[in-house]
Amino acid sequence: MAAPSAASSAVSPITIGETRLVPFADGDVRQVNVYLPDGYSEGSPRYPVLYLIDGGLSQDFLHVAGTSALNAIWGRSLPVIVVGIESKDRRAELIGSPGTAAQHKQYPTAGQSAAFRSFLRDKVKPLVEANYRTNGDDGVIGESLAGLFITETWLREPDLFHRYAAVDASVWWDDGALSKAAAGLVSANRPSVPLYLTYSNEGPETAEAAQRVADAGGPLVCLVPREDLTHATAYHVLSPQALQFLFPTDNKHDPEWGFEVPCSKKS
Repeated sequence: MAAPSAASSAVSPITIGETRLVPFADGDVRQVNVYLPDGYSEGSPRYPVLYLIDGGLSQDFLHVAGTSALNAIWGRSLPVIVVGIESKDRRAELIGSPGTAAQHKQYPTAGQSAAFRSFLRDKVKPLVEANYRTNGDDGVIGESLAGLFITETWLREPDLFHRYAAVDASVWWDDGALSKAAAGLVSANRPSVPLYLTYSNEGPETAEAAQRVADAGGPLVCLVPREDLTHATAYHVLSPQALQFLFPTDNKHDPEWGFEVPCSKKS
């Protein structure tokens, strides 16, 4: 059997992005994974930034980076720099309250989301602004507990990002305590930026909590009930729509393509 030729056996790596290790706490560094859009290295344009919660390499980074690239090819949403921030103890980092007595007993570290928010504000965002060609516009996306964190951030520190997308957010946590506080938080912090909020078939507690957030936020909240989806399927189905909401283009698409977003100017 003939040996393969040098040309047929040559290989080259596929480069998806780059990873930076950023200190979170003493002895604890986090992956900050960065995907640069097609053409970034060939010119000087500046780009918006999509911050992804649960953005480790073993988490949602590849999924969302791929979705952003495909959306940009179709002209469905703008090309963006995707910045995935790794989480580790998700219940500690993505939840703002200890939960009910039963929840706290099962997950004793829960309730430290303020520290993760500080990490984003004080370390991750300055790092990105200093090292990449950003244009001053950004958004944030995440699912499940990350969606809860994003909803909480929109309520407590709305100026941290320009637009928010919380897919299948776990707003049922702590008997919906965050949603019950939403009206007061909106009154105190006066968010002026939009939130895309979805829920799937997780039952009335989740649906009611999401509706309370939407009622508190009024026209700023795009509530997307998708009870035809499950917690396992919602993110992959809705992430293209979420990116279109966060970073819309001026393109006119044939309605048959289905590139319509509830609450968008086109819908």
